[in-house]
Amino acid sequence: MKFNKLTPEEEKVILGKATEAPFSGEYDNFFNEGSYVCRRCGTPLYSSKSKFDARCGWPSFDEEIKGAVKRIPDADRIRTEIVCASCGAHLGHVFEGENFTAKNTRHCVNSISLKFIPKE
Repeated sequence: MKFNKLTPEEEKVILGKATEAPFSGEYDNFFNEGSYVCRRCGTPLYSSKSKFDARCGWPSFDEEIKGAVKRIPDADRIRTEIVCASCGAHLGHVFEGENFTAKNTRHCVNSISLKFIPKE
């Protein structure tokens, strides 16, 4: 699999599992129509139709593209990490039971882990 070249900041989050500062990412307050792909490998992860404003400081989605996101118990044993199912890139964490949407799921994703592709 061919990977996109990452900046040191992107590597820190995507490979090192760091978290970007809240309210700092380019897609936090961004609601254009299109899709979000993995910045590392380009795999489609989320549709803009599943994005919502959770006011948490990071882009939030209540549904991934089927089979695109893998859930892994986090090292802290409290949260559940989400990664790209194709390349393992760290995306963020998933939370359930918060009642933000009818699907009751919030994928809290680092903007730096994503690339937006506008709808044509």
